[in-house]
Amino acid sequence: MFLTTSVHFLFLVFLGMLSLVLLLIIAVLIYSFYQYRESVQAFRWSEVINKRISEVIVYGEDEMSPDDNFSSASGSSIFRNLFLQKLAESEKKFSGAAQNKLKDLFRKYGLQEEALKKLCQKKVHLIARGIQELTAMNVEEALPKIAPFLSHPSAQVYQEAQYAMVHFKGFEGLHFLSSITSTISEWQQLRLLISITQIPDNSGDHIKSWMERSNDSVVIFTLKLLRKFQILSLYPSVINLLDHSSPEIRIQAVQTLLSLENSSTIAHLIEIYPHQPVEVQKEILKVMKKSKDQRSTDFLKDQLLNGSDSGLKVYAAEALCALEKHEYLAEVLQKETSSEELIQIIKYALQEKVC
Repeated sequence: MFLTTSVHFLFLVFLGMLSLVLLLIIAVLIYSFYQYRESVQAFRWSEVINKRISEVIVYGEDEMSPDDNFSSASGSSIFRNLFLQKLAESEKKFSGAAQNKLKDLFRKYGLQEEALKKLCQKKVHLIARGIQELTAMNVEEALPKIAPFLSHPSAQVYQEAQYAMVHFKGFEGLHFLSSITSTISEWQQLRLLISITQIPDNSGDHIKSWMERSNDSVVIFTLKLLRKFQILSLYPSVINLLDHSSPEIRIQAVQTLLSLENSSTIAHLIEIYPHQPVEVQKEILKVMKKSKDQRSTDFLKDQLLNGSDSGLKVYAAEALCALEKHEYLAEVLQKETSSEELIQIIKYALQEKVC
């Protein structure tokens, strides 16, 4: 009797598990079928949207005949979000009148609400996309809702918020540099720099304060800003950064000095050279090569003959080449006291045709 009950129980357990597996398989098949239908629908809608966008750019909205397929689908939230995504992507590919036509489409179909809804989502990629779309479609009135995302924990979100602020407000939109603690990536720095087209005359104090931040990426970005706009008045502040604890900031400062070059630049570089790490010394020699300032000649000769690092000697030889000191280099090659290493370095510099 006990054995029969146990077998019956095991059979029921097996039947239950089998039923559960079958239910899971059916659920997966239904989900896959739904996903397939959705992807097919999205593909068809993408074709309809791409056609509409292309025709609007070429002919203009007023000259086009009604599109029943487009009109019937435009009430779907999925279609509208796909339409919004396509408009934002297309905006990057066009300029001038074509961009304006895309923004007219955005306003005509009331897609602003679709983008704003994404700012209320919890998924970071949706929030970031919403900010991207509002920025691309130039919805400046959305700035008060975008601004709080400057302190969002997700880099994907706060970077888009940063870009939006600068896109709409220019230099004024960089106010977040005074408080940001996260790192500004090189790609983000490039995006921000491209968006800044001019700097107000009274901006010197703000820029100087950013150069004194403990956030290295803010300092590096600010130095690039100085180079782009040739802010000569902050030359002394750049000199002060040559003692910074970060070698990368020192390298960026050396590059900035080349851009803001004045009569004392070479003397400053020669003075600080012995106290710099090797990577900064290399950058100094590169700058001397680019500047072609004859006042660096004696210093470069000394580094070529007496320097302890072979890599630095190569940079010194290349810089002398750029200064057209061919006769001097030829003389060094002929000296019996010249080491084999020194001869190879000079020959390498000459063969590289850096002169």
